Amino acid sequence: MNLLDELRRHRLLAIVRGPDPDAALAAVLTLAGSGVALIEVSLSGASALDTIRRARAELGDGFALGAGTVLSAGDARAAADAGATFLVTPALAPGVGEAGRLGLPVLAGALTPTEVYQATAAGAAAVKLFPASLGGPGYLSALRDPFPGTPFVPVGGVDADGAGEYLRRGAVAVGVVSPLIDDAARGGDPGALRERAAAFLAAVASPQVAAGGVRA
Repeated sequence: MNLLDELRRHRLLAIVRGPDPDAALAAVLTLAGSGVALIEVSLSGASALDTIRRARAELGDGFALGAGTVLSAGDARAAADAGATFLVTPALAPGVGEAGRLGLPVLAGALTPTEVYQATAAGAAAVKLFPASLGGPGYLSALRDPFPGTPFVPVGGVDADGAGEYLRRGAVAVGVVSPLIDDAARGGDPGALRERAAAFLAAVASPQVAAGGVRA
């Protein structure tokens, strides 16, 4: 899959993690059924690899299902074996290089200018700006001055209002955990999850954010 193309097309990456594997699977399937086309299952959740396997079986080979919190080379290999089609890291960990060896696109975590440069040099399809809440949309704008061609995906503390602002500042997509998932991965109301998904999909599809993206 071309991860960057998918990020640009859909502009929303849902991130699922939780202590209940069955609830996490239900959340993934609810999101997919609500029109969320890019979903990451964090390996920090309980039995996350099994959740990825079960979700892959339910969603089919063509769905963009990734594994997050990939740190080690072993994490990357296990995620690939479970059916992940892209990997996400919180930092410049060995999982970034292993993703390349496996032929899987990776969204590599970075915060500082040095880390952004290193993530791009390591072959990341896009840079996960994490934690985005530390500097907010203004920090993304500042980073894009020296890195105008780098595709950024802010993650961490991004709510529906903030999603639009990050996209207006040039992010190719946003990654969302708690403001979207809330208690769904712990068995919360799937109807409420569908409502939150609809709100985020509307936010990233708004014409007011259409000008965002990587500069030519």
